Amino acid sequence: MGHDHSHGHDHGHAHGHSHAPADFGRAFAIGIALNTAFVAVEAAFGYISGSMALVADAGHNLSDVLGLLIAWGAAAAAKRPPSPRFTYGLKSSTILAALANAALLMIAIGAILFETIDRFLDPVEPQGWTMIWVAGVGIVINTATALLFVRGRKDDLNIRGAFLHMAADALVSVGVVIAGVAILLTGAVWLDPVTSLVILAVIGWGTWGLARDSLKLGLNAVPDGVDESAVRATLEREPGVAEVHDLHIWALTSGYNAMTAHVVVDDTVTPAQHEEVLDRLRHMVPARFPVGHVTIQLEESSRCCDEAHLPSRPAAEAQNGVSGS
Repeated sequence: MGHDHSHGHDHGHAHGHSHAPADFGRAFAIGIALNTAFVAVEAAFGYISGSMALVADAGHNLSDVLGLLIAWGAAAAAKRPPSPRFTYGLKSSTILAALANAALLMIAIGAILFETIDRFLDPVEPQGWTMIWVAGVGIVINTATALLFVRGRKDDLNIRGAFLHMAADALVSVGVVIAGVAILLTGAVWLDPVTSLVILAVIGWGTWGLARDSLKLGLNAVPDGVDESAVRATLEREPGVAEVHDLHIWALTSGYNAMTAHVVVDDTVTPAQHEEVLDRLRHMVPARFPVGHVTIQLEESSRCCDEAHLPSRPAAEAQNGVSGS
C-alpha cells in the first residue's frame, strides 16, 4: 500500500539567522576604497623597487578586494525579494561570483609565479626600505579594515569572512616587512622571491578553499555544519512520525540553508492533527539546526514503507494527487 498524500504542506522560515545590518554597507565601501587604492600603490612600488614580495602581496590584497565585493554583493542580494522568475531571490548569485573570483585568482597566481621563477633565474636586488614602508602601510590599512567588521563577525558568516580576509592580509604584510628587514641586514636578495612564494602559497590555499566551498554550494551539497543523518533522526524521533524520505538540505547562499522533506505520519495522527504536527516540526528544525527555510509535506500511511521503492504509477494517477514524489 502506497502513501496517500495529505495536503499538509508547510513553509517555515527561521528568524535566528543574522544578516548584515545596513550600516555594514558603509564598512564595505570604506574597506573596498582603501584597499583598492593600496593595491594600486603597492603593485606600482613593487615593480619600481623590484620586489616580487610586494607584487605578490598586492595580488593577495586584490583577492581580498574581490572578496569584499562578493561579501557586499551577498548582503545586498539577500535583501532582494523573490520574484516569479527567481523564486528564491538572487541569493545564489554569490556562489557564481565566488567561482569567478577563484578562477581570476588562479590566473593571478600563475602570472605572479611565472615572474617569481624568472626572478630566481635573474636576481634583482629589491629596495628593502621600500618593501618595509609600503608593507607597513598595508598593515595599518588591513588592520583598520578588519576592525570595521569586528562587531559583526560572531553573528554573520558573511561578515566573518570579510573580517578573516583582512586580518590574514595584515599578517601577510607583516611577512613582507620581515623579509625587507632581513634583506637590509643580510643582503640576501633570494629572500624576496622566497617570500613571494610563501605569499602565493597563502593565496593558493585560500583560493582552493574558496573554489571547493563554492563548488559544493553550486552542486547543492549538504552545507558544512548540518548533519543530514542527525536531521533525519531528529524528525523521525518526533511523536507521530513513522518515516522521513526525500530529505534535501542545501544552501541558498553562504550562511542561509534550506530544507525540504516528506514526513510520513503513523496511524495515531488524525487529519485534524496535521497542522499541529507541521507547526511543531517547522519550528523544531531551525531551532536545532542552522536551517532557515523549511518546507515539509506530510503523508499518511497505514504502514511505513519507502515510496522510493514503489513502481511508477500512471500519469493519470499522478494528476489525481496520489503519486509519490
